[in-house]
Amino acid sequence: MHDEMARGVALLHLAATLFMVGVIWFVQVVHYPLLARVGRAEFEEYEQAHVRLTGWVVAPPMLTELVTAVLLLWVRPDRVPLWAIGAGLALVAVNWVSTWAFQIPCHDRLTRGFEPAVHRRLVATNWLRTTVWSLRGLLVLGTAFRLT
Repeated sequence: MHDEMARGVALLHLAATLFMVGVIWFVQVVHYPLLARVGRAEFEEYEQAHVRLTGWVVAPPMLTELVTAVLLLWVRPDRVPLWAIGAGLALVAVNWVSTWAFQIPCHDRLTRGFEPAVHRRLVATNWLRTTVWSLRGLLVLGTAFRLT
């Protein structure tokens, strides 16, 4: 039973992380850079809708990733080393801190109108999350291979 539960948690964790890897690369390469091309008159309304709608897309997998990362400390599959679980959880923490320290404040400012400096900061600081989620993706894929 423990192995089945551990495997289920690990696979849910894998799915949430890989989903977010795809989302973050799309956001970093396509979506955030294109914010600068939204017309000034429409930008405020656009950004407010972006913030509202993006939450519906990213909150469930981010929360799933966080909860399963913590659960894996208790139901760690036997073939997965504890260091991999700890490293993964640390990387999740980096993404959450970055989101709350950098991306959310930038988006809050941008909901009141486009500011080129804030937009540049949003794109630049989001490279941290892009890198960390990419590393997490590799880590969870390595974990998944240990389960096969």
